Amino acid sequence: MRQILTFAAVGVVNTATYYCLYLLFLTGLPYLAAHILAFTLAMVGSFFLNARFTYRTPPTWRKFLLFPLTNVTNFVITTAGVYLIVDVLHAGSRFAPLVASAAAIPVTFVVSRWVMLPKSIA
Repeated sequence: MRQILTFAAVGVVNTATYYCLYLLFLTGLPYLAAHILAFTLAMVGSFFLNARFTYRTPPTWRKFLLFPLTNVTNFVITTAGVYLIVDVLHAGSRFAPLVASAAAIPVTFVVSRWVMLPKSIA
């Protein structure tokens, strides 16, 4: 339970970091370049925060290179969730990403745990 709560807290920090960096880079870069750079830097920060605080494991190159799988997983589940909420359930689109993101946390947590602690889920 501690790990999933810490994972969620790191996610909040990661999102805030991404958004602040995005706004900063947007002052001198096109929006897409600002997004990519902010996303990449926030993901690197998320890796180290999760290694240190969530999983209490030393960072390695293997884990670092596999860590983007957690973001891909989150993106796929969140996108499918938004589609389901808006187009299938005909609910509003305003809060759909928040609901879908919350639903993605457990699956993203499992993938992240598999990357960071490979022997724990084998």
